Amino acid sequence: MQEPTARRDDYESGLTQSPTNVAEFEQEPEWLIDKLQHALHKTPALVPLIVLLLSIAGFGILLGSKFFSPFALTLILQQVQIIGIVAAAQSLVILTAGIDLSVGAIMVLSSVIMGQFTFRYGLPPSAAIVCGLACGAAVGFINGFLVARVKLPPFIVTLGMWQIALATNFLYSANETIRAQDIEAEAPLLQFFGNKISVGGAIFTYGVIFMIVLVMVLAYVLRQTAWGRHVYAVGDDPEAAELAGVNVRRTLISVYVLSGLICAFAGWALIGRIGSVSPTSGQLSNIESITAVVIGGISLFGGRGSVLGTLFGALIVGVFTLGLRLMGADAQWTYLLIGLLIIAAVALDQWIRKVSL
Repeated sequence: MQEPTARRDDYESGLTQSPTNVAEFEQEPEWLIDKLQHALHKTPALVPLIVLLLSIAGFGILLGSKFFSPFALTLILQQVQIIGIVAAAQSLVILTAGIDLSVGAIMVLSSVIMGQFTFRYGLPPSAAIVCGLACGAAVGFINGFLVARVKLPPFIVTLGMWQIALATNFLYSANETIRAQDIEAEAPLLQFFGNKISVGGAIFTYGVIFMIVLVMVLAYVLRQTAWGRHVYAVGDDPEAAELAGVNVRRTLISVYVLSGLICAFAGWALIGRIGSVSPTSGQLSNIESITAVVIGGISLFGGRGSVLGTLFGALIVGVFTLGLRLMGADAQWTYLLIGLLIIAAVALDQWIRKVSL
């Protein structure tokens, strides 16, 4: 009569032990290269920062105090201030998986309007500057409207706007340059961003300070505000963003308007940098801004990257340019190395993107 009880005890003991008998699957070990891939995906600005530090250290070893002097290091900042500002505007557009080929033309057109409204129409410099900023924002709005509402490809829209703004610039200014002496005598406010302050032998212009503050503000806004998260969401997957309640059209238009406004500020800073209002300046700003963005780790496919990385990308170009110049190397070596960096950055971005696939 004890046999059923024994069988019941065996059955109950089997139930209590069953969890230990469940099949377990071994997890593949996470290699160092996988950890690195995930770290770079999470912090895309890390790569350009490492490249920047290595390039500074490399040229410092080769050139010594000639490169590490406060004047030389701040000279790099002065040289990249315009491209840094324009690249910040380009970053916003590329984060939405777009591209803006008109940034340089908007910058120059805005600077020409500031100068011409002051000297041709006699407006106060402050009012002329406001008109120039409004022009940049208006051109950005047109770009954004055509991309978001009319659904035209950003490349085509901004390519056409580049030609339109460039032609308008030359036709309106009659290819006339407003001299630095005239601006300094009658409208010094136009040269505001060219003013300098000295800190321990290092010389900073207001344009450099504006570039750094702009990047910091944009970095905070993109990471800590709802609008910034919407920008990343639109660049990553616009359909999913729409389903999640994001107004994709409004976000795209706001990005292009802000980009145009920042380019107009770059036009004001350009006057301070070169001292004059020249319709022929900044011809390669669109290409140089894309270069800084790509080297800075922002994905051309949108939705990933940091505007802080863009600043590092601009500084890398500045370090190579100044370092090779101090070494007496041919300027073509700069283009060669920057070209290699662009290809390497895009290849690295493709590798990092596999984490999210």
